[in-house]
Amino acid sequence: MKTHYYLGWFNNFFPENLGRVLQKDITDKKSLVMVSSNPFFYEDDGATERSWLDQAGIIFDEYHLINYGIQKEDAQTLIQNASVIFLLGGNTPKQNDFLMEYELSDLIKKSKAVVMGASAGAINMSAKWVCSKNLGYEVEISSVYEGIGLDNFSVLSHFDLENNMALVQDELSPLSEEMNIYASNKDCAVRVKGDKIDILGNVYLISHAKIQKLDETL
Repeated sequence: MKTHYYLGWFNNFFPENLGRVLQKDITDKKSLVMVSSNPFFYEDDGATERSWLDQAGIIFDEYHLINYGIQKEDAQTLIQNASVIFLLGGNTPKQNDFLMEYELSDLIKKSKAVVMGASAGAINMSAKWVCSKNLGYEVEISSVYEGIGLDNFSVLSHFDLENNMALVQDELSPLSEEMNIYASNKDCAVRVKGDKIDILGNVYLISHAKIQKLDETL
């Protein structure tokens, strides 16, 4: 059963209930493979995201970081052998370009690993996402990017939603006619296991231009 975690950002560590379900879901701890969202900046090593797992007591035998410092073929092999794949937070378009260039998306989709993404990583795990200056991107023209498409919905993660609800609704309404959008800020998670979707924290569903807060289930 495939398991995907779409995370916001955690200022401290994972809440206990999230740590508990992660411990249950991550049974194979051989290899954690992290995918950079700033692949030219080698110092961007995922230390924060890794610290969340460490704090939850989830320790791996091997840790790998994929960026431009690794050959494409080696990166693909690491993905194929991963126990857990973690798409790191940071620059969403750069990570998207890197996934395309290194041809990692299909491999991640086919993987039996638990796949996690924080902020930018969560957005790129989704089917499509909106790139717009109103949502914090340095672009003049809004466009819709294709994500990995692990699940057939869109994600807006780690955005100051509470103070920009009308703007977010307006910006995402067109895409919400096509697919559901899960929007969240910090200390949030959407967990997909098989056909079941679980919610942690303040997560909103935008569907057919209407927005509603979802009940927590984790």
